[in-house]
Amino acid sequence: MRFGYTLMTEQSGPKDLVRYAAQAERRGFDFEVSSDHDFPWLDAMGHSPYAWSVLGAVAQVTERVELMTYVTCPTMRYHPAVVAQKAATMGLLSDGRFILGLGSGENLNEHVVGERWPAVGERHGMLEEAVVIIRDLLDGEDLTFDGQHFRVDSARLWDRPEDGVEIAVAVSGAQSVSRFAPLADHLVTTEPEAALVEQWSAARAENALVPSRVIGQVPICWDRDEASAVARAHEMFRWSGLGWGVNADLPTTRGFEAATAAVRPEDVAASVPCGPDLDKIVAAVQPYWEAGFTDVAVVQVGDEGQDDFLDRAAEPLLEKIRAAAPS
Repeated sequence: MRFGYTLMTEQSGPKDLVRYAAQAERRGFDFEVSSDHDFPWLDAMGHSPYAWSVLGAVAQVTERVELMTYVTCPTMRYHPAVVAQKAATMGLLSDGRFILGLGSGENLNEHVVGERWPAVGERHGMLEEAVVIIRDLLDGEDLTFDGQHFRVDSARLWDRPEDGVEIAVAVSGAQSVSRFAPLADHLVTTEPEAALVEQWSAARAENALVPSRVIGQVPICWDRDEASAVARAHEMFRWSGLGWGVNADLPTTRGFEAATAAVRPEDVAASVPCGPDLDKIVAAVQPYWEAGFTDVAVVQVGDEGQDDFLDRAAEPLLEKIRAAAPS
């Protein structure tokens, strides 16, 4: 298995994120994923720099780790032809270390362009067209495209990696699995659901495609003091228990504040391992490898304490996780 570090753009500024990325590589993480948002979920998080500028800088201060968007919505804030150009440039800057992670997006980020927020079925249709456009451009086509949701007029990528860029797509159910398994190289999903992984693998086999990576993410809040960790996780990450259906549709941080008003610190601590106990973190990651995941990135909650986590906890945590995970 591969274990990654999350560059959480909603909780740190751009220079700090670049510094954390370099530290995370030195500490031994295998890959690094970056969120790609226009808004944080809660005002207390306080940040949202442009992910692609951050990733470009990260590509220059790292040498070994894979880099990935987790995930970019290529349908509203960004036209898919522009996303293809971003991905191709990142592929070159990183010397082939970049994976393009895509998803159908959240209203919180996409509402800023002033368009209506489509229902989930329409969003999946938009994402499907977007993946086709991005794939064709990354493959080197001179592309004119006239679809239901997007038009492309004589587009071409003038600078792109010869080997292309691999694409991972976030899915959450059987319908999206059947739709995107034939189009993507890898699966992104946030819950350790073995049935979903099995459906994805079966759909790829039916289309004579090679097995893919299955990439997940786990929030943690390491701190030398457990009470401080619980307080920070509650302040910054209490939105995470709402589920994808809620998270995708709420349009503002005020909505997330209202939706999480009744969430208690102990509720967050029940789902996010908090404090100095590394074994609790290993136990939180274990369901992912049991469900068939190949890659898991940890999210260290909060900007405060990020240096301390990387300096004190990252290396012993990776040692423990790798010892526990299947070879």
